[in-house]
Amino acid sequence: MKIVIMGGTGLIGSRLTAALRAGNHEVIPASPSMGVDAVTGEGLAAALHGARIVVDVSNSPSLREDVALEFFRTAGRNLLAAEEAAGVRHHVALSVVGADRLAETGYFRAKMAQENLIRASGIPYTILRSAPFFEYLGGIIETEAEGGVLRVPPAHVCPIAAEDVVVALRDVVLGRPQNRELAVIGPESLGFDEIASQLLAANEDPRAVVADAGALYFGAVLRDDTLAPRGHPRHGTTRFGDWLRLYVAQALAPAF
Repeated sequence: MKIVIMGGTGLIGSRLTAALRAGNHEVIPASPSMGVDAVTGEGLAAALHGARIVVDVSNSPSLREDVALEFFRTAGRNLLAAEEAAGVRHHVALSVVGADRLAETGYFRAKMAQENLIRASGIPYTILRSAPFFEYLGGIIETEAEGGVLRVPPAHVCPIAAEDVVVALRDVVLGRPQNRELAVIGPESLGFDEIASQLLAANEDPRAVVADAGALYFGAVLRDDTLAPRGHPRHGTTRFGDWLRLYVAQALAPAF
């Protein structure tokens, strides 16, 4: 069974490629660096020839609304058209928890545009919405940094390890198309202020953390339920504190 992974060289795509290949599946990682570009259409037809499943974990090169919207619309249309021509039987896409509740944020509007294209395509699909990755939390909390202070919303989120997202994606890929949105989140609910405090302590960063309900998340004000999935989400198993200790241990390990 041939599986093509768009964005196959990134954080999630590279790990998903390895996980699926471990099951003896034919997996083709695809990205512009490998000559397959969904925005221009370059290499798409050849990469998708004979593919049964396409997994799209590619992302916009910028969070700016105009860039993100152009990326997801153009890449989505080109990719779905190429899949229809190739007879692809299952389109799997990675999206974000809360995308349907953050309409005031340009990036999330762009993700919804991507989802809407998938739903309207007629190709059997599954959309997996993920909570924020542990690996990206540092960048998220830095968006409201002011000198020696980090202002972060106290709203709660259930962040997740990238490896747990990969496991969930692998199971979706190997299952039947659901023609709906699923969700995967971490095993615990944490306030962004608590996450920020743990990250700063782990990095011996002396800055103060201030819980500010007006602090923005990608340009939006969060409520406690904004990033909470509806229904019955799948839960990852890695706790943030355990991941953080491992991250610190790896950072301090000597290089040989």
